[in-house]
Amino acid sequence: MRLISFTGSVETGRAIARQAAPRFVRTVLELGGNDPAIVLPDVDLDRVASELFDRSMRNSGQFCAAVKRVYVPERLRADLVERLRALAGAARVGDGLDPATDLGPLVSRRQLERVAGLVADAVAAGGRAVAGGAPLDRPGHFFPPTVVTDLPAGTALELEEQFGPVIPVIGYSTINEAVARANATRFGLGGSVWGPQEPAREVAARLDCGTTWINTHGELRHDVPFGGTRDSGLGVEYGYWGLLEYTRIRVRHTATAG
Repeated sequence: MRLISFTGSVETGRAIARQAAPRFVRTVLELGGNDPAIVLPDVDLDRVASELFDRSMRNSGQFCAAVKRVYVPERLRADLVERLRALAGAARVGDGLDPATDLGPLVSRRQLERVAGLVADAVAAGGRAVAGGAPLDRPGHFFPPTVVTDLPAGTALELEEQFGPVIPVIGYSTINEAVARANATRFGLGGSVWGPQEPAREVAARLDCGTTWINTHGELRHDVPFGGTRDSGLGVEYGYWGLLEYTRIRVRHTATAG
């Protein structure tokens, strides 16, 4: 075995890396993500709110590169929260085989309990769930789209990957504060900045993650490399650079005739 490529949890990725280390087997690990989205002061909230909701709720949040926390200027927080609350209330949760369904179930009882626990802990710490907040009282692993705000710094819902239909909305006073909190996790898969192009590019350059998007999030292309930093993994997938992960450089040096 010369290389192991794995997509999955951080814990399993670590186990693979430990087993590969004694033989120096190379690894490509695409692991968890806790992607931040930073909303800049000069934005069109009518457009941004629906985009953030969609990018958070894709596959009921069970997508490694989904938006998992939103940082917004404090003066815009209440407005954005209200828009997200309305979108969450209008979303239809149900059987994924039903064409009328917007959001399906979580993958397992264990994952349902994890998401519910993270939300409950955040509320106990002073956060406020303005939409959803608890599993639905019906058969199956259904958790409604949930919007949480007034979140104290350092809560697990901000720092850990919930992998569910939950949007923490966190107010900030300065861009430096937003960037610091966005980077203050062990993950570094993706991140996005929403606002005018030039200031958005400047802020995006400060995010410590493998991919940054501007005015979108989670767009993956098979010709563009994708991978993370820190606990989000090693190496990249997709594109020319992804193919290079499956190769090894060999050098042939030939002396010219003297």
